[in-house]
Amino acid sequence: MKTFNTTAVCIPSRHYMVDLSDRVREIRKLIDAGKYFTINRARQYGKTTTLAALKEYIKTDYEVISLSFQGIGNAGFETEQSFVKAFCRLLRRELRNDLDMPCSIQSSIEDYITRKEEKAELDELFDTLLEWCRLSESPIVLIIDEVDSATNNQVFLDFLGQLRNSYIDRDIKHSPAFQSVILAGVTDVKHLKTQIRNEEQHKENSPWNIAAEFDIDMSLSETGIKGMLDEYEADHHTGMDTAAMAKQLRAYTNGYPFLVSRICQLIDTDIRQMLSSSSEAWTPHGFEEAVKLLLSENNTLFQSLTTKLNNYPDLKSSLRSILMEGTKLSWNPDQDDIAQMQMYGFIRNENNSVRIDNRIFETRLYNLFLSDEELKNNRFSREGDLAKNIFVENGQLNVRLILDHFIQTYHQVYGSLSERFQEKDGREQFLLYLKPIINGTGNYYIEAQTRDQKRTDVIIDYLGKQYIIELKIWRGERYNEEGERQILQYLDYYGLNTGYMLSFNFNQKKKSGVERIQCKDKVLFEATV
Repeated sequence: MKTFNTTAVCIPSRHYMVDLSDRVREIRKLIDAGKYFTINRARQYGKTTTLAALKEYIKTDYEVISLSFQGIGNAGFETEQSFVKAFCRLLRRELRNDLDMPCSIQSSIEDYITRKEEKAELDELFDTLLEWCRLSESPIVLIIDEVDSATNNQVFLDFLGQLRNSYIDRDIKHSPAFQSVILAGVTDVKHLKTQIRNEEQHKENSPWNIAAEFDIDMSLSETGIKGMLDEYEADHHTGMDTAAMAKQLRAYTNGYPFLVSRICQLIDTDIRQMLSSSSEAWTPHGFEEAVKLLLSENNTLFQSLTTKLNNYPDLKSSLRSILMEGTKLSWNPDQDDIAQMQMYGFIRNENNSVRIDNRIFETRLYNLFLSDEELKNNRFSREGDLAKNIFVENGQLNVRLILDHFIQTYHQVYGSLSERFQEKDGREQFLLYLKPIINGTGNYYIEAQTRDQKRTDVIIDYLGKQYIIELKIWRGERYNEEGERQILQYLDYYGLNTGYMLSFNFNQKKKSGVERIQCKDKVLFEATV
């Protein structure tokens, strides 16, 4: 029986996975055109699985050399000679995988590995590789995965330079060369050059400026996710609504492959066991429980993201500014922070504005930044934790009561609002108050479209029910009426009848508290601090 997989390569015969046929067909077009290119995506974004599927797809027409630089240790990049020997060892291993290598080439490869004196250098290796291209009955495609292993190594730049020269000679002199070269990893090869310095100069000329643009979408589409779930449903007969589940998976993950597979894996194992049946597990409630488990675990993807934040404090500061302060950043790929955040998978380009890539990352980051505040002995977090038991009635949140108690706490801590108050202060303190109340039972996320200096919509998922709370600074009656219209539209979208608004008001004559307002068939509870 197939399973969901979140480690190493996904294999169609063993794992439930999205059909990659369309993707590999698009990549093949680049290969057929003789392009050299890179596939740069964040950790666990399906690069290795895509390369494995690509190899199977093209192997009848091309000789495919598929290597991973993860198999070369640091010592292998110290000198040309050590790199040549390590590279040839990788080639020799590929012979066990039915790689068609002429006997003369095999002899040269063995010679480079076993030489004791006058060890082979890069130009000698490339003479052999290009001779192999000349002798091969089929055009050769070279695929190298995990090129990040070569970061900060000059010998790798020299290797790229040799590939570049052979590419140019192929097109100008019609010399034998690889049909296509594909380099895969997180770090863009063009980014590597900026990390390598000689004592005399800073290397500015990229040896990989021949690379074609690779703009193929590698996220998992809603249609693709549904196809995977349909296959699962055909095996297990859970009765799930595969279309609705696919829509929810895409909405929370933005198609990030690891996150999609991990949520499905958790539902199939932990949640199914917790709820005693598959039919209960594959429901919105089961999905919510899986997201809760995912956000609480310390998996390899989250470890990688946290490491990046610790290593790049400016990056962490930028993300905090986007989330906690509602800062809007225009998309500029030449700006270092934006380029790094995209490379590591934190953000995406949406209408030329920076957006956090997906709800899972966003909530995980919110939890991280709020935890930083909790460590400062924050009173809002303490008060929310102390009062949490009174806010749940018959399995439902009493959000009106939460707002009422939050207002009391706010006045106890700050008194009346001052002009120095900013919306980010209210947003942060409310989330600190809310987090311990729903923690362990529910989840929350911030609607990205409304996360700015004007308004913020907090959406809570709690035991299968949703609650929408709009946070804003009071800017007059007309603005408040516009906010009411917006939240009513939101309630229609989510199929809800009750919504909540929390306003921070500087008006000295304001009336604090929570007011119930009937708007046609909807009910709004408007809270004023």
